[in-house]
Amino acid sequence: MATTPTRLMTFEEFEQLPDPPGGKYELHHGELFTLAPPRHDHYKIQQRLLRLLMNAAGDAGEVGTEMGFRPLPEYEYLYADVAFLSKQRWVKTPAKGNIQGSPELVIEVLSPSNSVVEMQDRRKLCLETGSREFWIVNLDLHQVEVSTPDGRSITYKSGQEIPLFFGGTLAADQIFA
Repeated sequence: MATTPTRLMTFEEFEQLPDPPGGKYELHHGELFTLAPPRHDHYKIQQRLLRLLMNAAGDAGEVGTEMGFRPLPEYEYLYADVAFLSKQRWVKTPAKGNIQGSPELVIEVLSPSNSVVEMQDRRKLCLETGSREFWIVNLDLHQVEVSTPDGRSITYKSGQEIPLFFGGTLAADQIFA
């Protein structure tokens, strides 16, 4: 049986696409993916993390939700549910450009549509392209897995404090309050 040849989509081609109705696109290894809007529980956690991290970060950098970035230059464009970008990198990013490399902190709030393989791939990519930490927030289990480039992962649960590399700590209970 003959197969239809496919080719990878470049970032230049990706940039030319119109936004899909009701969602947005990501580019994973040259393949186009449509993202659905988050459910309310997902959105609430994103907003809570945004507020908590903004307070903790102060002027050390910028915290945002749905922060788009290019972990690699050619075939990748991702959105972080929540991210922290250092002040130095924020200032160096052109106003009409894109964040190059992964933000120092990338947080993904698990959704029913996320697969284990997808999260492992995203974590690996982010930690290899600039992230100091990659968090996976599990709403069902009320826990946060924090991974670092040296291969370590620590899971924080109720009653525990998550140390923040830009200073201070964040109580796991505050995230799920």
